[in-house]
Amino acid sequence: MLVLSNSTALNLLLSKLLQDYLERTNSSAPAQVGSASSSSNSLEIIYVLLMVGLFGFFTAGVLVTHLRARGAPGTAEPYDTHLAKERWHRKDRQYLQAKVLESYKLCCVLENQLAVEQPGAQIPEEKSS
Repeated sequence: MLVLSNSTALNLLLSKLLQDYLERTNSSAPAQVGSASSSSNSLEIIYVLLMVGLFGFFTAGVLVTHLRARGAPGTAEPYDTHLAKERWHRKDRQYLQAKVLESYKLCCVLENQLAVEQPGAQIPEEKSS
């Protein structure tokens, strides 16, 4: 089993594998039947790994999008927040109406007899000189 201690060892390993692959594909020796099937097998492996990687990337993207759309657990939905605010506004409105009715019952209205409309009386007009 190969244990890599850091990223430089991984880079060296990958570059060595790439060089070996390029040397096998660019060799000027006559192509043999076994080596042709070997290079096609390595290309098939690369293709399969590429497809698995793309599928994994797509799946991770869908998962992250779904989790972000749901939001953190315990957060209130905007509609629920709106309903709660409306409920408080309704209670505030009812309290205000009760206070207005209470103050209306406590107050009394005095009528000014001189300010009451008198449709039969004429308003004196100023005479122009």
